[in-house]
Amino acid sequence: MAAPVLNDFQLQKVLGRGGYGKVMLVRHKGNGGIYAMKTMKKADVLKRNQKEHTASERHVLETVNHPFIVNLHFAFQTPTKLYMVMEYCPGGELFFHLSRAGRFSEGRCKFYTCELVLAVGYLHSLNIIYRDLKPENVLVDANGHAKITDFGLSKEGVMDNISAKTTCGTPEYLAPEVLNKKGHGCGVDWYSIGALIYEMLTGLPPYYTKDRDKLFRRIAKGDLEYPTYVNASAKACMQGLLLLDPERRLGGGPTDVEEVKAHAFFGDVDWRAVYESRIPVPFKPNLSGDGDAKYFDKEFTGQNVCDSEAGGAAPRDGNFAGFTFAGHK
Repeated sequence: MAAPVLNDFQLQKVLGRGGYGKVMLVRHKGNGGIYAMKTMKKADVLKRNQKEHTASERHVLETVNHPFIVNLHFAFQTPTKLYMVMEYCPGGELFFHLSRAGRFSEGRCKFYTCELVLAVGYLHSLNIIYRDLKPENVLVDANGHAKITDFGLSKEGVMDNISAKTTCGTPEYLAPEVLNKKGHGCGVDWYSIGALIYEMLTGLPPYYTKDRDKLFRRIAKGDLEYPTYVNASAKACMQGLLLLDPERRLGGGPTDVEEVKAHAFFGDVDWRAVYESRIPVPFKPNLSGDGDAKYFDKEFTGQNVCDSEAGGAAPRDGNFAGFTFAGHK
């Protein structure tokens, strides 16, 4: 298969922007497929010391294959930019839907949680920790299923709860062991699952405050209040996942995901049916066509779509050697 180049893609819409660069909706001129293309400026990656993280993201995305993780289809580079072309999930971010709904029913919350639990367990089986689980990094595909995206903070080769050292993540979802800087590991992802359940059921992340120092003090103390409408098994599950000690945390032991799946909150779950996407979805995107972007923020989709880079072949760049990926055979 020929190495992909920028000229292979027709730019359609801007889907999002962040510190990393931007994501655009594109159509492949050859196969006609619709994809989400993430672009990053090499100068920004190098300036922010993100070269290792970017290489890890690219490698993880090529390695993984799971129903609830976005697929990488192509990767390539131009003289000044890096491009990753991924599966397009037209349902948008879980954050978009949670913001609209205020909070989810327990059934809808449990549906997404089950799919994310399987995705996290799969990553851990490959000794990968994800480290950035939040509603903005969970996409909804055309059929209504959850998909984890953005592996920029993931780390490979982690098999415990202490060997990762870099302080990284989003403040509201940081596990206490990341804050105390004594090392972290797989347990951070289970903490994030607990934080995500809390946010889906209540509308706000745990310990929420706009004062960052106060937020970090609350996370370190671990004294969380639960609304009265949260049922006992959901509360017990969150309390287990949000324990301060990662060794005692639900999922923090040697059986990892199996310990989480066995919790009473998931007592009625058919995990094989979840994996095979046979559970009825609580919400299915209402789409007008394969390029519909109605579930993405109009702040982005209304912007001019352009790319300042010429669409020539990939350069020889020692900083990003081996970045190109032409799709699985």
